[in-house]
Amino acid sequence: MESKNKVLVIGGTGYLGQHLLQGLSQIKDSPFNLAFTHHSSSTPPQLLLDAIPHSLAFHVDLQSGEGFQAISHQFGQPHVVVNCAAISVPRACEKDPATAMSINVPRSLVNWLSSFQERESLLIHLSTDQVYEGVKSFYKEEDETAPVNVYGKSKVAAEQFIYEKCSNFAILRSSIIFGPQTISPVPKSLPIQWIDAILSKGEPAEFFHDEFRCPVYVKDVVAIILSLTNIWMSEHKQMQLLLNVGGPDRVSRVQMAEDVADIRGYNTALIKPVPSSSVDRGVASPADISMDISKLVQTLNILPTPFKDGVKLTLEIA
Repeated sequence: MESKNKVLVIGGTGYLGQHLLQGLSQIKDSPFNLAFTHHSSSTPPQLLLDAIPHSLAFHVDLQSGEGFQAISHQFGQPHVVVNCAAISVPRACEKDPATAMSINVPRSLVNWLSSFQERESLLIHLSTDQVYEGVKSFYKEEDETAPVNVYGKSKVAAEQFIYEKCSNFAILRSSIIFGPQTISPVPKSLPIQWIDAILSKGEPAEFFHDEFRCPVYVKDVVAIILSLTNIWMSEHKQMQLLLNVGGPDRVSRVQMAEDVADIRGYNTALIKPVPSSSVDRGVASPADISMDISKLVQTLNILPTPFKDGVKLTLEIA
């Protein structure tokens, strides 16, 4: 058991965290020892523990770092750490910038990793497309970061902190992640399921026509993280990587709704396009943060799922 490589998922009870743990645990011959952190409750969800029976769960406070020492004693130094934890609701970040900064910039995590004598851990950190200003289409990794809200600013600060403090890292600037519900259902609304629920009522519904993203299917994100993990484990070379992680399609909320309606057989005439300025969300939102993912495709030889195909997989329609 000791010879297996150790993977630690920070924020293992969140949406991506659960999908990642599930994906890692289902690999043939289980090549990894798995551990994950949780914070919102004192104990992790039983459904998740039952589904990933050989993993270790640790209660960790990312603001104070309390709980990391228990990981050191019971799990040891991980070979790979995947940081999925964040306050990712822009309005919540806007209301409490100090808390957003203290959780989204992974100081306690990086300081803990730095405490090990051997600097051999790879940090895979989830960032966001909201680091971009949103004034053009298909941003590249080398384009300037100019976030328009606190959430984006906290993620830029996190990237800068990792660049300064970590020897080995992969920063993944992710778009909206969508896909099936998790083993233990997460409380936040999921994008495709939310659109489906609204359209299923058969009533007119408004969707923004002027905000564009490249939504990425959750199992593609898991595949990307697994690919980076395998490269790190097999090559043992320094890794300092920044990747845009999105799907291949640039879509507005209207186009997302139209695809859901088309797949489900709903009346697309009920979809009413409106400008994003028609709703006060209490936070500035970038207009077009679609991303160029050619570096991702070339580096990892992974072709993300087209949006409409991902919707079919999400809604379990063959």
